[in-house]
Amino acid sequence: MRITIVGSGGVGGYFGGRLAAAGADVTFVARGRHLQALQTSGLRIESPKGNLHLPRVHATDDTAAVGPVDVVFFTVKLYDNDSATRLLPPLLGPDTVVIPFQNGVDSVDLLTRAVGRPHVAGGTAYLAAVIAEPGVIRHTAMDHLVFGELDGTRTPRLERLLEACRPAGFQATLSDHIEIDIWSKFVRLSTFSGMTTVTRSPVGPLRDDPDVFAMWQAAAMEGMAVARKKGVALTMQVFDQMITMVQDLPPNAKSSMLEDLERGKPLELPWLSGAVVRIGAEVGVETPIHRFIATVLTPHVNGAVARQQRT
Repeated sequence: MRITIVGSGGVGGYFGGRLAAAGADVTFVARGRHLQALQTSGLRIESPKGNLHLPRVHATDDTAAVGPVDVVFFTVKLYDNDSATRLLPPLLGPDTVVIPFQNGVDSVDLLTRAVGRPHVAGGTAYLAAVIAEPGVIRHTAMDHLVFGELDGTRTPRLERLLEACRPAGFQATLSDHIEIDIWSKFVRLSTFSGMTTVTRSPVGPLRDDPDVFAMWQAAAMEGMAVARKKGVALTMQVFDQMITMVQDLPPNAKSSMLEDLERGKPLELPWLSGAVVRIGAEVGVETPIHRFIATVLTPHVNGAVARQQRT
């Protein structure tokens, strides 16, 4: 199976690296210093599940040189979506499937417009990982891929992907209800990202403070109310699983959005708490906590360079 990772950061670098180590034919699409490091020194993964060094990996910034593949992992940051979709056409063969493993709930529609619905499946990922330095992915918690056809059928192309994931050392699930899975992740992640970033704190102190954790739970209920009003049948099990997940995380676990804030990078805020507020307004659901998060983080949304330019 030929797999191309479009966006080789925390998510793409980690899962792509594990797949490559297990024998899959993986090509990493990257840019800048990260691409240079991949081409010269390979890929390193630092992980509590065991470190990994692949001294030689296929890495490029030119998808035309790659050609058609079986599966594309679309794992760029959401603010890079428009430029990244332009990289997809050379990768498409008759049965190529493009799977977005991104945050938010807008990626399937974006890719459907870009490459056509037959080439798109749904996906979501549970992972705490970042680029620690060029060529190095630091993984701290969780590693679960969930993917499925948009109509819920089990197709040979995704069955083959599931088989490729089995020896790679992470959890993979072929879902029959991927829309519910995407929204379940969105409710959890928009809350996790928003609360850790607005407080500039890892998860430990937040869950240990009764008042702050009550705010966390209220924010999650806002997201669930928006999903239900949109017609996505989330049950209270989603909320209960979120509480369990938060309790199981290491106390130093941070969201990628908090990592981005600390590094002065742009934030995915408009597609997380911002999207809860936007979609809530569309369907008539009040979202005061996510509105607070989105409002106070807005000055940071374009990163440190943009803030410096304004001053």
